[in-house]
Amino acid sequence: MGSRFLFVLFAFFASLAYVVWHLWRITPGGWALKLTAAGLFLLWMLLAFAGFGLTERVPVKAATVLYEAGHPWLIAFLYLLLIFFLADVASLCHLLPKAWLRDSATGLWSVLGLTAVILTAGSIHYRHKYREEMTIQTEKPLDKPLTIVLASDLHVGYHNRKAELGRWVDLFNAEHPDLVLIGGDIIDRSIRPVLEGDYAAEFRRLEAPVWTVLGNHEYYSNEAAAERFFGESSIHLLRDEVRDFSGIRVIGRDDRTNPGRKAIAELADASDRFTILLDHQPYRLEEAEQAGIDFQFSGHTHHGQVWPVSWVTDALFEKAWGRHQRGGTQYYVSSGIGIWGPKIRIGTRSEYLVLHIVPRYAFCSPRAAN
Repeated sequence: MGSRFLFVLFAFFASLAYVVWHLWRITPGGWALKLTAAGLFLLWMLLAFAGFGLTERVPVKAATVLYEAGHPWLIAFLYLLLIFFLADVASLCHLLPKAWLRDSATGLWSVLGLTAVILTAGSIHYRHKYREEMTIQTEKPLDKPLTIVLASDLHVGYHNRKAELGRWVDLFNAEHPDLVLIGGDIIDRSIRPVLEGDYAAEFRRLEAPVWTVLGNHEYYSNEAAAERFFGESSIHLLRDEVRDFSGIRVIGRDDRTNPGRKAIAELADASDRFTILLDHQPYRLEEAEQAGIDFQFSGHTHHGQVWPVSWVTDALFEKAWGRHQRGGTQYYVSSGIGIWGPKIRIGTRSEYLVLHIVPRYAFCSPRAAN
């Protein structure tokens, strides 16, 4: 663990030095202008890290400003790194004049302009919430056909604030669901803004029963306080718990942050009911298949939030986003309706799932045909 941390730390500072050096080189003029360009970038970085370290020590409004102003640096840094790297490769291949990367106003404004366009487009894209729809036919007995809204990774707090949560609640209510299931990480890394802002009032506007499981961020923010907040919000927490609803069975598994959580096989049974598993992190998907689960819903990955980080999540998980199937078990791994850190998505999307569970005979009966 120590060597891995040291490697990540080295990679970060090496990448940071590479970007700062390129900003110094490409900025035209004397030392004053070069120092200003590099200094502003490093100052922005300090603002981003202040957003992590000072938020619990300043008023919520001030912490929100730190989040909003500082966190986009993370994405800017990533894309400046990519742009300068690709420009170096193009220069070595004689596809780009070397003069473009040294004391060049054209080069500087091209790089900064492209980065600004990417961040702006990603911010606009994040605001759009995609509605994914899925229908599962089952031969298992149902009391009635069901519509369930499923979402994950809301990360409400300093950056996804109460008004935004209210917009999501409106989207969920518009589906007229029988049940709302949330796959963890409702809270970001601090419960303070959620409590001070009375976010519970928005959750209480949901017009269907709401069940959830813990995610890793509930543990980061204090799971005991999160559990009390869920009670105030009329959200039922399933913590290694099995609950029946209108002919189906829902298993809510504790997050893998808890090493003592139960195995899926301990929670599942041989019931003939259609069974949904909520498990925040989509590791070891074969366990749900082996336990005879009909449908598993997970989140956590965010699908990397931005490209090319999505390639990393694709490599880490059997399924990092979207629909999947193993034997008789169907899965949906959500990229999340909210986001961690900067409110920017590039090459990924913010989404919620509308799941219809219907008896198979409904598709072949004369009544269904009419």
